[in-house]
Order: sequence, then C-alpha cells, then structure tokens
Amino acid sequence: MKVKTYSLYRLLYGKAMGPLLMIGLLMVSGCQSPADMSDSTTVETAPSTSALEGISNPLIEKRADPWCMLHTDGHYYFTATVPQYDRIELRSADTLAGLAQADAKVIWTKHDSGPMGAHIWAPELHHIDGKWYIYFAAGDAHKIWNIRPYVLECTAANPMQGEWVEKGEIKLQWDSFSLDATHFENKGEHYLVWAQSDPNMGRGTNLYISQMDTPWSLKGKAVMITMPEYDWEIQRFRVNEGAAVLFRNDRIFLTYSASSTDHNYCMGMLTTSQDADLMDPGSWSKSEVPVFRTSEANSQFGPGHNSFTTSKDGQTDILVYHARNYMKIIGDPLRNPDRHTRIQPFTWNADGTPNFGKPVADGPLTETLTSTD
Repeated sequence: MKVKTYSLYRLLYGKAMGPLLMIGLLMVSGCQSPADMSDSTTVETAPSTSALEGISNPLIEKRADPWCMLHTDGHYYFTATVPQYDRIELRSADTLAGLAQADAKVIWTKHDSGPMGAHIWAPELHHIDGKWYIYFAAGDAHKIWNIRPYVLECTAANPMQGEWVEKGEIKLQWDSFSLDATHFENKGEHYLVWAQSDPNMGRGTNLYISQMDTPWSLKGKAVMITMPEYDWEIQRFRVNEGAAVLFRNDRIFLTYSASSTDHNYCMGMLTTSQDADLMDPGSWSKSEVPVFRTSEANSQFGPGHNSFTTSKDGQTDILVYHARNYMKIIGDPLRNPDRHTRIQPFTWNADGTPNFGKPVADGPLTETLTSTD
C-alpha cells in the first residue's frame, strides 16, 4: 500500500503559520482501487457469511452518513442524516438485518430559530464513561451555513428510552465552518477528530485532532492531520471529512471521505501506531490512493462517510457507508436524497492493513459478495 508521512502540511506552512500551525484528520489518487495495489493487499482472512444472512443492500434507504455500532448490551444502534436535515433519529435491533425494519425514534428536533436550527447533519452515537453522546453538525436557522459541531447527552442505560439533553456547541480554537466530529479513546486519552475550514486556506475542509477534557469540550492544542492534496480529494470541492476510527494490530486506521458528494466521493485513510504521539501530524501516514471508491461495474457511486461495526461474535468486520446506485444526478447532489445506507464485510491484508475491496452490487449480501465484480 502506498503511504507517505504527512509532511506537506509542514512544507506549506512551516514556521510562517505561527500559532495556526498549532491549531491547524486519509487516501484516494486517481484510478487505483485497493485491489490494484501491490503484494500488501494479499488477503489474510475471508469474511464469514453466516453473520450476513438476511441482509440486503441497500440496508436503509435515504439515510446518508450512517453510524452503526454494536453495544455491550448485544444490540445494534443506528443513526444517520435524514433527507429533511431537521431531526436526529435512533433505531435499534438485535441483528444488522433487523435495523432495516426497526422503528426510527426521533430523539431530538432542530430549533425553530438560532443555532441548531438548520442542516442537521451526520449524527454519531458514542458510549463514553457510562453515558451516551450524540455528536452532530448543525447550522443556524437564519444563517444556515454557519455549521458547527454540537453534542447531546443521555444518562440512561438504554439510549432509546432515556432523555437527551443538549450539552451545546463544541468550542473549537477558531470559529469557522466545521462538522463531522467523531470521538475515540486511546491509551486512556480521549480524542476528537473533525472537519473544518481554515479561513487562511480558502474554501474546503481539513481534518483536525485534539484531546478532550469532557465529551463536549477540548483541551490543549488542535492540529491538522490531513488536507485535500491529491486529485481524488479535490473533485469539485477540496474536502476531507467524515472520519471514522478502526483499531487493529496495535495500529489506528482513520478513514475519511473526500471530494464532492456525487460519484467523485470516496474514502481515504490515515494510519498510525497506538503508541505514537497522535498530536504529532508526522506520526500519521496517509494513503496516496483511495481505499474505497466508485464501482461502475457494480452500480455503486460515491461511497463514503462510513462507520465500522462487527458481527455479533466479533469475528467479521463490517463497513457501513452510503452510496447511490446511479451516476447522473439531477440538481444539487447535496439536495438529492438517494444516498442509501449499505454494508459489507471487509478483510485484512497480510501486512495488517484493512482491505475494503469494492462496493458490491445491491441485493442479498451473501449473494452479491460472490457474484459481483
């Protein structure tokens, strides 16, 4: 797998950025898919299909930016962006297949005025220190593009039943367009990764990381760990967003999405060691080619904004993402509701890196895994 240490950031800014260097989070080049790479992509393990019985793609229609997790209570929990951008839903089921028929409970609705009044995007559910949190992005009812990250908290054991309380906006080190916050823990430290526009760099979003002192507040500096630089990251828009974290073999893999939300949308990846200084941009290696991208042969266009889960027994790793099944979009891709939630298992290469393969065609998953390109 082609990777590089993320050093362009230093070359571009160096000491000239001054304080912004401290406050300033992955892989797609032009045409290569993971299957096109070198010997490192030799598959180490094959996914089990028994855990995928009854699943058919798309799993849930008209749900973009899907977030799915298997909790210790044995239930899968799912949330995603709804087409109206006006609320946050949560659903739960005993199985992944069951999520398709599960009732979606509205746990929060946008404000009629002011902050959190528009563009309710990309909710994520996290269980932190015995409490539930949802991270989401929202605009202002009167300034809809003033999008910032916000947090909800639920102290009940069951997030489907408890009350959700607003903890407010996550205050970042400068105030600008920012979204897609995700949380992870490593070596006892809590981290937030998010996408944000740097006013000094023009339009577009980069990925940043910071340590947290509470689930809704940051501590210390924030640093940029990836910016759009490859051709596949700058199609129509300069975008790095939608980070998700995966742990394996003492390493941290951070996937993200890039480019416009049409067929150009795709996934990249950063990699680091769990023992590394995660606040050092130089500790992150960035893939030069996409890890997951459009498959015209399988009629899957613009796959991205993913999350990760597993089978109930933990033996099968599963990628959860959205995509469309056609390329030509009428009107604004952002206003098109046909980004549906899809899932598929993934494997691991002999070098310990994930192999996401290609997005499979729609239909019963156990069949499409073996019958599509």
